[in-house]
Amino acid sequence: MPVTRRTLIQTAATSPLLLSAASWGRVLGSNQRLNIGVIGTGGMGTGHLQRLVKRAKDDELDVSWVCDVYRRRLDNARKVASLPAGNATMEYRRVLDDPDVDAVVIATPDHWHTKIAIEAMEAGKDVFCEKPLSHTIPQALACRDAVHRTGRTLQVGPQGTSDGLFWSARRAIAEGRIGKPTWSQGAYCRNSRGGQFNWHIDPDAGPHNGANASGYVWWDRWLGHEYGLAPEIEWNPDHFFRFRKYLAYNGGLATDLLYHRLAPLLLAIEGLNGAYPKRVVASGGRYLEKDERDIPDTFFMMVDYPSEHTICLSSVMTNDDTWPTVIRGQYGTMRFQEQLMLSEQAPWWREFRTANGMNLGGGDPDPEPGGASLSLDRLARRDHMGNFFDAIRDDAPLACNVDLGCATMVAIRMGVDAWKQDQVLRWDADREMAIPT
Repeated sequence: MPVTRRTLIQTAATSPLLLSAASWGRVLGSNQRLNIGVIGTGGMGTGHLQRLVKRAKDDELDVSWVCDVYRRRLDNARKVASLPAGNATMEYRRVLDDPDVDAVVIATPDHWHTKIAIEAMEAGKDVFCEKPLSHTIPQALACRDAVHRTGRTLQVGPQGTSDGLFWSARRAIAEGRIGKPTWSQGAYCRNSRGGQFNWHIDPDAGPHNGANASGYVWWDRWLGHEYGLAPEIEWNPDHFFRFRKYLAYNGGLATDLLYHRLAPLLLAIEGLNGAYPKRVVASGGRYLEKDERDIPDTFFMMVDYPSEHTICLSSVMTNDDTWPTVIRGQYGTMRFQEQLMLSEQAPWWREFRTANGMNLGGGDPDPEPGGASLSLDRLARRDHMGNFFDAIRDDAPLACNVDLGCATMVAIRMGVDAWKQDQVLRWDADREMAIPT
């Protein structure tokens, strides 16, 4: 019999001393076919599902389960994946209880991310978790600890961390090409006439339908109030279809959009595991979009790090003119365009040119100080989901591992809380908690 992960799991079940969870989780051969369950099949989840189906042959995988608490979405997902009715469920535990499932993709609303992720890892599954990693800081820390405890693979979903430009930036910073980074910036801005996150509402949806009706929503499960994930409230279609407008389920612009900006910057500046913040401040408000939402439409945050640099982030939903992504060092400045563009700082022209292998020449510098620049190519990288598969099969380094995902989540959530509380927050590294100054 060929040795696969499943045969080793079966052996370990009868000989528990033979393999630990961490060790048998690493024996999946590079040619072993993966069975994937997709939990959460709204817009993002369906997008993941469609792409998984398209890449099934090339990446040796099968989508074997789909799960959602909204019948209409679940039925559509089952058709996309060409699954029998028995492999489409509203109960995510059925997916986790299937010993043939190797990994799950979690694309639920944020407040459910870590509960399902932790249970999946404890059930022996690897996890691709949509960003953000969690809804709260304690959830993020618990998920981080669960990864280290179980030895499972968990990829967090900010796809920018798989962009080769940021890996090229990481190498350039490690090589000292721009000197010590002192501050950086990123932004994610939009504008729309209908109001951000005011997505379509299906008029027939709700828990009042029979469980087999297309419009049925398992509302209590979606809320997760029995697990303390969100408050118990009556059916509210705006909360269900437009959950990103409400802080009960996510962190608004910060967790939905700025997480995409902070994670790649941390990867480039701090490395694979990121870094926890020192201090976070935030500002903004509901300046124009004054409907039922309790999230700001204009949001700014600044994060100071113990390694002595500051990251400035902006997300505005009322004007889409935005900041470029920039990292600034003492010797030079790094801009993210089609290529990675490095330009020198005039006072430090000698150090910049030496660090970048440029000929200093004799006499007067050419070009004049401040005029030298160069471009670096993207490093070749697998796409984000492909990187997840490579990590499962071959222990490839993850683009966004749980440590980077957790560090990003801590800073982002501190920004949300700093805005809500109108306070400056500091990170107590010993107690692993945010405290007001």
